[in-house]
Amino acid sequence: MSKHDFHSPSIQDFLMNLGSDAPAPGGGTGAAVSGAMGAALVRMLANLTVGRKKYADHEPLMKAIAEQAGEECETLLNLAEEDATAYDAVSACFKMPKETDEDKAARRDALQAAMKGACDVPLRVMERCLEVISLAKTAVKHGNTNAISDGAAGAELARAGMRVASYNVKINLGSIKDEAYVHQARARMDEMDYMGLGAASEIDTRVNELWDSGSSTPNSSTSNS
Repeated sequence: MSKHDFHSPSIQDFLMNLGSDAPAPGGGTGAAVSGAMGAALVRMLANLTVGRKKYADHEPLMKAIAEQAGEECETLLNLAEEDATAYDAVSACFKMPKETDEDKAARRDALQAAMKGACDVPLRVMERCLEVISLAKTAVKHGNTNAISDGAAGAELARAGMRVASYNVKINLGSIKDEAYVHQARARMDEMDYMGLGAASEIDTRVNELWDSGSSTPNSSTSNS
């Protein structure tokens, strides 16, 4: 079992670890957990749509969204662990010997590899959070209007996860000497950030239009109609 297991501890335990003086878990782990929370809320909207007569035409779609959102939640929790483990690898490099030129070269190479690993994980977090936002967009468009705030909240949590993960990518890229890798990572990050912002904006517009038109009724999301 990984020493960074975020599947079983309580929320309080996780937050205590996050706020401790240990270098991991940190912001990258928090980003992944935020995305997982977002996926769970998107799944909630889908599940609150399934079985409602009013949305029978979209039931197969909503079942698929519920299933995929559950998978994204699990993937993001796994990435939360991977992020903490990746930072452990970086920390270990700083403890490597540097007495000889050979030591210094080995330490430098190991650190460069570890820093790339510390970028790769939050980039994957961004990918999964972007997928959560995409699911939220579809769920908000076709789902139970009485529960769209849950889907919109899920999208915002995933969007926050994307932004926080991007911070980790940016700070780690500053230590990587491989210019081709840095260029590719920045391009990939900027593209995902742009797509996430656009989708989140569309969700926000959709939700506010429904509220302004009075199409949703608060506190009635459990209705079978």
